[in-house]
Amino acid sequence: MNRRHYAITLQQASEDSPTLARLTALTRESTQRLQAIEMLIPVALRSTVQAGPIDGTTWCLLVKSNAAAAKLRQLLPALQAHLRSRGWEVNAIRLKIQT
Repeated sequence: MNRRHYAITLQQASEDSPTLARLTALTRESTQRLQAIEMLIPVALRSTVQAGPIDGTTWCLLVKSNAAAAKLRQLLPALQAHLRSRGWEVNAIRLKIQT
């Protein structure tokens, strides 16, 4: 067994592991998607939304309250259309309320 006895950065670890590399890429893409739609989210709600996991063509947004989620539900068709126009294949956006 070949063990490393020195610290490595998360970036180095992710480059050495295909699973971590894929997870890092998905996290980066999720953040990019949120940045792409941020202008469509009302200013007062932007701080209540975080990028969540991507599962195939479904993307999840993490929302801090039921009220914010209710407003975002009304915007989902526009958000999906905008993401598709930017080249992402997004067939559904799920909202998960964080407690």
